[in-house]
Amino acid sequence: MVRDRTLEEEYRIWEEERYGRDRSASFTTLSDHAVKPLYSPLDTSPESFPLDIGWPAEFPYTRGIYGNMYRGRLWTMRQFAGFGTARDTNRRFHYLLQHGVTGLSVAFDNPTLMGIDSDDPRSVGEVGRTGVAIDSLADMEVLFDGIPLDQVSTSMTINAPAAVVLAMYVAVGEKQGVAPEELTGTLQNDILKEYIAQKEWIYPPAAGVKLIVDTVEYTIEHMPKYNPISISGYHIREAGSTAVQELAFTIADGMTYVEACLARGLDVDSFAPRLSFFWNSHIDFFEEIAKFRAARRIWARLMRDKYGAGNPKSWLMRFHTQTAGVSLTAQQPENNIVRTALEALAAVLGGTQSLHTNSMDEVLALPTEKAVEIALRTQQILAHETGVVNTVDPLGGSYFVEALTDDMERGALDYFKRIDELGGVLPGIDAGFFQRELGDAAFHYQRQLERREKIVVGVNEFVTSAPSDIPVLKIDPEVERSQIAGLTELRTRRDDEHVSAALARLQSAAERGDNVMPFVLDAVRAYATVGETSETMKRALGAYREPAFV
Repeated sequence: MVRDRTLEEEYRIWEEERYGRDRSASFTTLSDHAVKPLYSPLDTSPESFPLDIGWPAEFPYTRGIYGNMYRGRLWTMRQFAGFGTARDTNRRFHYLLQHGVTGLSVAFDNPTLMGIDSDDPRSVGEVGRTGVAIDSLADMEVLFDGIPLDQVSTSMTINAPAAVVLAMYVAVGEKQGVAPEELTGTLQNDILKEYIAQKEWIYPPAAGVKLIVDTVEYTIEHMPKYNPISISGYHIREAGSTAVQELAFTIADGMTYVEACLARGLDVDSFAPRLSFFWNSHIDFFEEIAKFRAARRIWARLMRDKYGAGNPKSWLMRFHTQTAGVSLTAQQPENNIVRTALEALAAVLGGTQSLHTNSMDEVLALPTEKAVEIALRTQQILAHETGVVNTVDPLGGSYFVEALTDDMERGALDYFKRIDELGGVLPGIDAGFFQRELGDAAFHYQRQLERREKIVVGVNEFVTSAPSDIPVLKIDPEVERSQIAGLTELRTRRDDEHVSAALARLQSAAERGDNVMPFVLDAVRAYATVGETSETMKRALGAYREPAFV
């Protein structure tokens, strides 16, 4: 470098004399964010380090929420599991624990997610297909048979009937002799992203948020080790959003929950340390890392400066990550092992606290044991062989990563302004704002694939005609018959008067606007089913039907 030239002049000379000619390609992120040919100190500012980057475990936590990160403790290695009956999934849980999983993650089937029972006419053909069928406390008892709930952390991916499933988890713990105070784990319990993206709802949005506040309030009082909500961007991204949309919409949902809890009269520092997040790790390596870093920074500033949280633990964004299911391809499915490994590496370099790696066959069916083992081994190789855990935030200070992190933050803040102009998340849902944004982003990406502006190996380039011959997991139709038979038998042996009385008390509590959790617990202890309990609350809270958006 010549001393009398500025850095800007040096950059211009390099660009003119050394850069060369680009090949014909689209140099943008997966989300279509333009990427410059080179990043340098010109893309950061001298004051950015203390204000925006800083040190791990120090505000604004861009570099991580713990000082020594994975040198102190590895991330929790979870594998999403659930299929068939509770007995089938219980066997898979034990298999995973024997192979090194350090936390369980429950996938429920569609009827359970929608709050209906296996013998409901709407459940035909769906029982146990995309997750485990759970109809009552009896199924939950089998699901966790032989699994000590005071020693194993469990994440449960359920939203509309989340209060019911949480009550069942508490009741199973009681039967094991484990008090609610000793239970650990996370409930997804994020209903707003259902209206935005995943479409599994029961009640109107405002009622859905009210139920979430009920569970938060209950866990504050009775379950100090349990996270009552995992605010989820994962499904927003799977529905076609860009990385910035995932970041912005998810944190906007989080702000809505914080404000609802404050409106209930809860102290921000009583619940904020137990809020957790769930992010998608997609295939664009650096974009994802920047997204995770920006998310921590935005959340810390919001919690301290907007909501007045005084406890530094309230400023921390703790999050689980899952590799991108939507990035997997049915064509050449073995390629999905590579995609998952890179996505998992991005999550680790982005500072995740918990990680699920998708199996190569999940685009075809629920994963086989062999595919699950490969996915788990991917995490273990990252943790024990690659050296990426040896230093904290190894990409911190990268001109590209820091500039992209700043771009992510600016993009999210722009969306926050637009959402505020709509009146908030709930009015935005009513107006179809989020739904249209996701639809437009997904359509734009699809057009890019069709024009081959974006390449997916094996799909629109490097295509082969050879059929896939990997084995897939098939759910026997007997699963549905067996589940319905068990439910029928349960109804004959339980005390129906006890069930009816508990459900009547629940309906009255819901109509009064009381916290429903104690009443839901009484109902599930009496072996009221998921469908009966959800339907009871629907009579009090109403049902949601999405309007048509133009």
